[in-house]
Amino acid sequence: MWTPILLGAYTVIEYVLKVIAIGTVPENRRPSSSQAWLLLILFIPIVGFPLYWLIGSPYVRGRRAEVQREADKAVARHEDAWPALDPDTQIDGQLATIIEMNARLTGLPCVRGEYTGLYPDTAELFEEMAREIDSAADHVHLEMYIMARDPATEVVFAALERAAARGVKVRVLLDHLGSRKYPGWREFKRRLTAAGINWHLMMPVLPLRGRWRRPDLRNHRKMLVIDSARAFMGSHNLIHPNYDSAKNERIGRHWHDLSIRVGGPVVMQLEVVFATDWFAETGEQLDVEDTLARVLASEEVDLDPDGVPDDNPMQLVPSGPGHPTEPNRHQFVALIHAARRRVTITSPYFVPDESLLTAISGAAYRGVEVELFVGESADQFLVGHAQRSYYRALLEAGVRIHLFPAPKILHSKYVTVDDRIAVIGSSNMDPRSFALDYEIMLLTFGGSLVADLVANDAEYRTISHELTLKEWESQGVLSRYVDNVCRLTSALM
Repeated sequence: MWTPILLGAYTVIEYVLKVIAIGTVPENRRPSSSQAWLLLILFIPIVGFPLYWLIGSPYVRGRRAEVQREADKAVARHEDAWPALDPDTQIDGQLATIIEMNARLTGLPCVRGEYTGLYPDTAELFEEMAREIDSAADHVHLEMYIMARDPATEVVFAALERAAARGVKVRVLLDHLGSRKYPGWREFKRRLTAAGINWHLMMPVLPLRGRWRRPDLRNHRKMLVIDSARAFMGSHNLIHPNYDSAKNERIGRHWHDLSIRVGGPVVMQLEVVFATDWFAETGEQLDVEDTLARVLASEEVDLDPDGVPDDNPMQLVPSGPGHPTEPNRHQFVALIHAARRRVTITSPYFVPDESLLTAISGAAYRGVEVELFVGESADQFLVGHAQRSYYRALLEAGVRIHLFPAPKILHSKYVTVDDRIAVIGSSNMDPRSFALDYEIMLLTFGGSLVADLVANDAEYRTISHELTLKEWESQGVLSRYVDNVCRLTSALM
């Protein structure tokens, strides 16, 4: 007797929820993402509804959203005090509008920065990080998506321990899910605590301890700041290039990254981002406003360095769930639209949305030389195959695709435009990096950093294999089918 009634009630509820979904899922969401979610909800509701409830919202709400709003207000209070660019700095109208857009979306203006090193070699980077930590007098702020203590990173962690022992305030943030799967996790945490290092997990997923964050939202930022004066940022995680895998080492699979060292006023922008993340995880408010005011008023801030070649205009662009306007995506799209001669894109995970794909193909159709550097093999199945599903359209538009040779994993993340503008940092070109991961990118122009990144393009070009349309058309039907299925699943965010 009750079975028909229950079945009828279930059917009514299911259809009511589907109707609601049609009117709510597309809100503030890309069309491809809306379509993918609605397909899942309408055709497999028993899976679609719970999954959407768990990870489907495009917003971050509650305390984290409030933290980001308060951080933006704190930066705005010092907006007039940020160092202005030299009057002699050459900025054309289109670049000026991009800088203004970034400032509106993030609150951070374009300032001067001292570029002091490009690091494609992981061992060299870790040695330089250790040297800078050993020079720290007041504090060291380290934030990484992945951390592991292994033979490659020992030099950095030993330097952190020495710094803490001499009274330097060492603060460390590491992403919980990003780091916990690597060998020695418990011992790693124990040694940090024993050394007197103040460390905290970012976005912890610990429901039994009352600490729950959406597992799809991660903090993917990578930076090291010393005394608010010197900093490193880029694509490197703090782990061995083989990601502590015996199998990877056996087959020669190493991650190839690119990071930079900077100084000057731009470092304070990194401090602002670190302080925001620190407060979000610990509730402790760092004295960034006081430090910011002190640094900006200091005579050490020299915006007219008399032609020092490493002086560059720079603008930090943070993004993530706290920035629902997706600053990095807007920046990438605007820069590609601004290109007149050449665009090079280096991204390990390349899954463009409609706006980015249109910008890239449109640039190629109007005669801009567009080059894409991606890995011949990917370390993530779904993203790797989703990425491949775009190759045909790109090749037909005239985009040159360079495949970084397997078994190496290309992990650098940067773009150069017309050999005069560049962005470099932690963000991939995919929906996850635009909306779900906390990222940082650095915009720069008119300085030696751009020239070094263009030179790195040339290096990648010599060791990569250029994919042709004829070669791509030889792909099997099954391979193309898998690519297209993975492309659909990549839109579920």
